[in-house]
Amino acid sequence: MNNTRFATAVHIMTLLEKSPQEWLTSEWIAGSININPVIVRKEMSVLREAGLIISRQGKEGGSRLARNPESISISEIYAVVKNTEVLGKKNQNPNPACSVGKDINVHLNTLFEETDKLVVSFLGNKSLKEFSDQFE
Repeated sequence: MNNTRFATAVHIMTLLEKSPQEWLTSEWIAGSININPVIVRKEMSVLREAGLIISRQGKEGGSRLARNPESISISEIYAVVKNTEVLGKKNQNPNPACSVGKDINVHLNTLFEETDKLVVSFLGNKSLKEFSDQFE
């Protein structure tokens, strides 16, 4: 994954876990991450659609976790924001006349899928609560 979506989403979720009684605003969260609140709102929209957070509008608005942090795995967060393969992208047009080029993407697909399964499995063994407990 060659972007910061996962890191941003985990940061958001960790902040929400640390403040379970508060409705945190995107502006406040953006201050912690040191990014534009628009980016935070975009990621929060995705997390909300996945049922990981709830939000309310208005003067007393903000967001909270939708579920118990022990029941949210880091792999769920990863799955929600994943938009690229862990190992990057494959070459689009390898030479079909080359003995390697003609089949490289078939074999890379297998490698990419196996690597992604390992990542999901590893992250699935960690709850948001376990991750968040590191910050006490």
